[in-house]
Amino acid sequence: GLDENTEFDMLQTRIKQVEYLAAKLDEYGIPYQRPVGGHALFIDADKVLDQVPKEEFPAQTLTIELYREAGVRGCEIGENRFDGNDFLRLCICRRTYTNNHMDVIAAALKNVYDRRHEIKRGVKIKWEAELMRHFTVKLEPLQ
Repeated sequence: GLDENTEFDMLQTRIKQVEYLAAKLDEYGIPYQRPVGGHALFIDADKVLDQVPKEEFPAQTLTIELYREAGVRGCEIGENRFDGNDFLRLCICRRTYTNNHMDVIAAALKNVYDRRHEIKRGVKIKWEAELMRHFTVKLEPLQ
């Protein structure tokens, strides 16, 4: 990984893929943090799931919804991990990803975004570790 991440062709490919995904999200009106970076895109979960209360972890809820929609794994960067804004982090850090993969991610996010008003509840913590709970937290969906 260290050697690979110093190869300019590989870095350029990753940057272009992040930009490609961002352009798709622009087409669908999905809010994300700007400007995009070279390895990841951060979806603004507070704006996507604006009916999910902050204490019900909108970014974690969006992460779960994206996984349920298309098996796309993301990472919650929000109240569960830090205080502050809630983001779904999509890290594009593998040489094997193609623009077809970006299309699947974008389509899945669009599907979740299109039904965002149906998602009114998030999750609650069932159990958490004393330190760094985001690694081992157990969550339960709220109805």
